[in-house]
Amino acid sequence: MANVIPFRAVRPRADLADKIAALPYDVYSRQEAYEKVQGDPYTFLRIDRPETQFAPDHDMYAPEVYEKARDLLNGMIADGFFIEEEQASYYVYELVMDGRSQVGVGACASVDDYERQVIRRHENTRADKEADRVRHVDVCSAQTGPVFLAYRRREKIEEVVRRVMSGQPVYDFTADDGITHRLWVIGDAQDAAQIRREFEQVETIYIADGHHRCASAVKVSQMRRKAHPGYTGDEQFNYFLSVLFPDDQLMIMDYNRVVRTLGGRSDDEFLSQIKKIFDVSEAGREPYRPGRKGEIGLYLKDRWYCMKIRPEQYNGDAAHDLDVAVLQRELLEPVLGIADPRVDDRIDFVGGIRGPEELVRRVHTDARAAFAMYPTDIHELFDVSDAGGLMPPKSTWFEPKLRSGLLIHRIET
Repeated sequence: MANVIPFRAVRPRADLADKIAALPYDVYSRQEAYEKVQGDPYTFLRIDRPETQFAPDHDMYAPEVYEKARDLLNGMIADGFFIEEEQASYYVYELVMDGRSQVGVGACASVDDYERQVIRRHENTRADKEADRVRHVDVCSAQTGPVFLAYRRREKIEEVVRRVMSGQPVYDFTADDGITHRLWVIGDAQDAAQIRREFEQVETIYIADGHHRCASAVKVSQMRRKAHPGYTGDEQFNYFLSVLFPDDQLMIMDYNRVVRTLGGRSDDEFLSQIKKIFDVSEAGREPYRPGRKGEIGLYLKDRWYCMKIRPEQYNGDAAHDLDVAVLQRELLEPVLGIADPRVDDRIDFVGGIRGPEELVRRVHTDARAAFAMYPTDIHELFDVSDAGGLMPPKSTWFEPKLRSGLLIHRIET
C-alpha cells in the first residue's frame, strides 16, 4: 500500500562526507549553530541554518537568508563537493552508537500517502517552525534533511539490506560524537524492485522523528501542484526525503522535563501536593532513572523520588495512558498551570542522551524541579498513531540522529 520510491540523491564526495554531514538543524539553538559553523567551510549546518552566515542579530526569516541557503547548496554542487547519482536508487544507511547498529533504507516517501494517512503522525507541528522549513525547501528546491520513518519489519527487505551491506560502503566514518555512519547504494535492479514490492505490502508507516520536515515537504508539494495544475504525480515534488527503519531496530530514549516554577509553593508544599496525586517513595541522592512504565523520577530538594502512577489514572486509551500524558494531565496543567508545554517558558525538555545528571544540574541552576521519564516504547507510538491520537510534545527522543547533507532530494519540476 505504501509508495516508497528510489531517487537520484545529491550526496557528498566520498572524501568529504565526514566533513559535510551535520546533525539536524533543530538540535541547535541559534547561538550554538552560529558557533558551530565558524571557520568551517564544509558543514551542512551552514545550509540548514543559513542565518549563521549573517550577523547574529539579522532577521533569521528574511528572504535573503533562504536565498543564501540556496546559493551555498548550488555553489557546493558546482564546486564538486557533491555528486548526483546517475540513476534513481535506494540506499542503506547504518548508524552505530555504543556498539549498537541501526539500519534503514534511504528513499522517497509519497505525499499522497501522508495525506491519506498511510504515513501517520503522532505530534502536532508549530506553525512558525513549519513556515521556516517550507521556505527553506521551496527556495532551495531541495529537501536537505530526511524524515525518520518507521514500519513493521519485513524480512524480505532485510534480506536485501544484509546482501547490500556485505559489499563496500560509499561512506564509512565516525563523527565527533562517536556515532559511526555508513552508506551503501543499492545498485542492483532486482534488489531495488524487491524493496519497492515489499513496501507496497506495508499498510502503515509512522513518522518517528521529523514532523516539521515532513509537514513542510507536503506543503511545498501542495504549492507546486497548484502552480502546475497539469502535474502527473511523478514529479519529484510529490515525494519527500526519508530513511525508513524496521520497528525492531529503533531505540527511543527518555525525554525529560524541568520546570522553572512550583506555582508559588515551597519544595515541601509541592512534594505534599504530588503525594496526593501519585504514590511517592524516596530514591536517594544518586542519579536515578525509572525502571519501568508507570514510574516517573522526581528531583527536588537535592533528592530523588519515585512517583508511581496509580491504576485509576489509566483508561486503556493509547494516548491517554502514556506516562508523559499522565504527568501533563495530572500534575503539570492542574497544579502548575502549564496548559500548552509547546509554548510555555516555565517548562523545558531535556533529551535522555544527556542523562539524569543534566536534570540535577538544571535544578541547581535555572529550574526548581525535574521529572525523569521512562522511555516511550515504539509500539506505544504505533498504537497512538493508529488510533488517530496525538502524543504530548516531546514524548520521544530518538538516538542516534540521522545526519543532514548525506542524502539530498532535489524537487525541481
